Amino acid sequence: MSDHLSHASPGTIRLTHYTTADQSEILGGGADPFGVAHTGLTWLPKDEHFGIRLGGRLVAHAGLLRLPVSIGEVATETVGVGGVAVAPDLRGRGLARLVIGAALDHARTLGPEHGILFCRAPLVPLYERLGWHALDQDVRVEQPGGPVPMPLRTMWTPLHKGVNRPTGTLRVHSFPM
Repeated sequence: MSDHLSHASPGTIRLTHYTTADQSEILGGGADPFGVAHTGLTWLPKDEHFGIRLGGRLVAHAGLLRLPVSIGEVATETVGVGGVAVAPDLRGRGLARLVIGAALDHARTLGPEHGILFCRAPLVPLYERLGWHALDQDVRVEQPGGPVPMPLRTMWTPLHKGVNRPTGTLRVHSFPM
């Protein structure tokens, strides 16, 4: 990956950090850029960040974080994908596919079998086009007062060949990402 990108062929870069200013560069200002403040959830920052720069401007981002989870009664880990953002003026050009693809390529080196993300219902079709699958079972996440049902849609993707859909209740044993 290179930090030098041409306008004709954007590529992804690994970001050494990702700040609120970076997020504003992509999405503009605003108190609720992801439209999830109504959930009242406390979120974790991501550990690893991938982006796309065009003409020196950061135009897309996806972050990753390993999370402790249980699927049914089995304790394991998953890779959470979050903070996915594409500049509004550049949507529909495949940037989400590129930046999420780079993040998932890295996630596959981390060991867990599944990737998960949480999204608003209108974004489900986008993630389905990118190979993600909606989970219909109960998903619980930790919050300051204890575990709560996740009010957003939970999507999953296999990180390795032969990995099956998670079955049973999914519980994230940390704040969501």
